[in-house]
Amino acid sequence: MSAPLVGVYPGTFDPITNGHRDIIGRACKVADRLVIAVARNAGKGPLFSIDERVEMVRDEIAAMDTHGTEVQVRAFDNLLIDFCHEVGASLLIRGLRAVSDFEYEFQMAAMNARLDSRVETVFLMASERQQFISSRFVKEIGRLGGDISSFVSLPVAERLRDRFDVEQRSGAGTDRRRQTFKDEI
Repeated sequence: MSAPLVGVYPGTFDPITNGHRDIIGRACKVADRLVIAVARNAGKGPLFSIDERVEMVRDEIAAMDTHGTEVQVRAFDNLLIDFCHEVGASLLIRGLRAVSDFEYEFQMAAMNARLDSRVETVFLMASERQQFISSRFVKEIGRLGGDISSFVSLPVAERLRDRFDVEQRSGAGTDRRRQTFKDEI
């Protein structure tokens, strides 16, 4: 009997979207055990803390059909290849939404292969309905009062609304909207 195939699906998951859920569901058909690796990634200025993001991902996984695959959710803040070694993974799952993702993902896969050729990168294309969804756009649409119900689950949408309400009351949302607008120019 061969060893179980362990996969790692890394991301910031700020927040977890229906696109992430789509990739997780399909990764469960490939791996015997899947570890969702939630990156601390403070450099990206996440909206939610690492603990909140891990909790959201766990809640979403609990509501999914994982096809009998054992799924774990863990935070990480080290080199991804080192994290793969920690959890015994030989498979790195990456989701692709559009051609624009490919160049970055290709470079990342090549670097990871140079660091450890025993860890294979597998790309899963997002389904047609999910290809355009990104956490960044979901946050921006939600922050500006748009309907995000088709991009995230109801519990995640509620958490986002609560967070944006707090931002608005504190005035932080105005600063973030200005910064996002500035970044887009």
